[in-house]
Amino acid sequence: MTRRISPGWLAASLLPTALLVGCGGSDDALPQLTVATPATLQSCATLASSLALPNTSITSSVPVAEGALVATGVSTPIPAHCLVKGKMNQRTSPVDGASYAIGFEIRLPVAWNGRFLYQANGGLDGSVVTALGNTSGGAPVAPGLSQGFAVLSSDAGHGAPTPFFGLDPQARLDYGYQAVASLTPMAKNLIKTAYGKSPDRSYFAGCSNGGRHAMVAAARYGDQYDGILAGNPGFHLPKAATTQLWKAQQYASISSLDSSNQPVLTSAVTPAEFKMVSDKIVAKCDALDGVVDGQVQDVATCQAAFNLQTDVPSCSGARDGSCLSPAQKTVLTSIFAGPKNSQGQALYKGTWFDPGIAGANFASWHFGSPATRDAGAVAFIFTTPPSTVAAFNASTGLQYALNFSMDTDYPKMFATNSTYTDSSWSFMVPPDETNLATLRNRGAKLMVYHGVADGVFSPVDTADWMDRLQTANGGSADRFARLFLVPGMNHCSGGLATDQFDMLAPLVNWVEKGQAPDSVLAHARGAGANVVNTELPASWSPTRTRPLCVYPKVARYKGSGDVESADSFSCK
Repeated sequence: MTRRISPGWLAASLLPTALLVGCGGSDDALPQLTVATPATLQSCATLASSLALPNTSITSSVPVAEGALVATGVSTPIPAHCLVKGKMNQRTSPVDGASYAIGFEIRLPVAWNGRFLYQANGGLDGSVVTALGNTSGGAPVAPGLSQGFAVLSSDAGHGAPTPFFGLDPQARLDYGYQAVASLTPMAKNLIKTAYGKSPDRSYFAGCSNGGRHAMVAAARYGDQYDGILAGNPGFHLPKAATTQLWKAQQYASISSLDSSNQPVLTSAVTPAEFKMVSDKIVAKCDALDGVVDGQVQDVATCQAAFNLQTDVPSCSGARDGSCLSPAQKTVLTSIFAGPKNSQGQALYKGTWFDPGIAGANFASWHFGSPATRDAGAVAFIFTTPPSTVAAFNASTGLQYALNFSMDTDYPKMFATNSTYTDSSWSFMVPPDETNLATLRNRGAKLMVYHGVADGVFSPVDTADWMDRLQTANGGSADRFARLFLVPGMNHCSGGLATDQFDMLAPLVNWVEKGQAPDSVLAHARGAGANVVNTELPASWSPTRTRPLCVYPKVARYKGSGDVESADSFSCK
């Protein structure tokens, strides 16, 4: 069983949230949460000395002038705020002897909008990244801090973005979910001291592993957060990471060898070949949404329309980027279908054929990540018992990936022993991912987005979760949870996509005003954007916009109007 952290002071430390308006969470009418009210920062320099919070050390609290913090790609100036840094639950591990703590920073704007935002970070965590509140889409124009949120960032309980913390059982649990349990009441208490009141509304947002954190928070901490935003969520991360190792094995079977007789994975499918397949997908599926514009909105119909075997030329001679060999087609067909073990059991969802597979980000996850991030994560965090450092370093990450067995090693994510009493699966994933009753019945909301051409976390898996959530809620889950697929987008951003969007503001409007978002406006990051997406086709207007639709609806051309404008499309 997974142990849930329940500090005795958790409930007592939090003031009641604003009164709910409505019928108390019945199936007929969900409560409507009230709008947050602003306040002004009362203190900054004295916070470090005046606060006395359980198991918490505030190491500094310093004022930051308006514009002093510069964020790449952000057009609005970062407002004046107070930067608070600290640590929680400092300890020495009895297992690996290393020192651990939950490091954090909170940025408290002088002009506060009354809201708290937990910024969940990605990857292996391990770094307290700047608490700007960058929450969705490529190069966001106005992060949460600019919008007036008090923003928290943490390292999730370990001080380096490396997988070796997986040797410590408690560090595993903190990474999985328990750091959130510790940080949430601390942050709310600190905010109360700084402004003279607790946050009226609390939000949680992140992408990738941050999206996993968000999905876990929706299931575990629906009583603490009013709005949750999960981007490209790796909510089945142990399965996705092992799938990465399996992908490496598939690609290795058609790769050339280097001077050490090791497979060069990038040789399996070249950028030109991925671009050629992307073009073939566009040629077959572009018009399915009513207009030829270089984008495939109707991804579901495209999967039936596009056939890798027949729509992509087969090489009769040397590979030149205009064809695929039969072996390449076999491997890609297998990878897009998803991994199986030797018994033919499906172990993780596959992915969709989408033009965004031409994106460099897609290829980097397929070829670069398995031998680096994924090998280490699986070896130390998603396997019980974990590898030893000596054993892992005795070989290479690539060799670890190539030697990984989906028959005998994959099941170790579900294993426990006397030291690691919680399995990797139990601490990493939402405990009951289609039971969001606590969040739902409070009037809280969940928005999820996922790039259709994600190279690591399956968008099919996320869509399947949404289907199951609908079933579990009698077909009415969209009253509190909505999924937005982003055609062409890679992992969190990039690809052949209109990938710049803000979902935080629509989430706030849904939570506090009852304005359920039927679509979200997305922009292309063309020439003139704060951060340009150089992969966009030259035929696209640099100011192209599209609606991102609530799944399973897709954006369809109305039949007239500017093809470059979202106004010419509707969600059907």
